[in-house]
Amino acid sequence: MAGFANYISESFGELKNNVTWPTWAEAQRLTIVVAVFSIIFALAIWGVDTVFSGVIEAYFDWIK
Repeated sequence: MAGFANYISESFGELKNNVTWPTWAEAQRLTIVVAVFSIIFALAIWGVDTVFSGVIEAYFDWIK
C-alpha cells in the first residue's frame, strides 16, 4: 500500500512541477478547435454511413 501512496505523491509532484499548463485563453481556443473538428468528423461519418446504407439497400432490392 505504501508503493501506491508513493506513486500518487510522485504523480502530483510531476503535475505540479514539470507540466506546462496552457493559459485559460489557449485552453478555450483549443477546446473550440476540438469541438469544431469533432462536429465535422461526425458529419463526415454520418454522410458515409448514409451513402453506404443507401447502396446496401439498393443492392438488396436489386437481388430480390
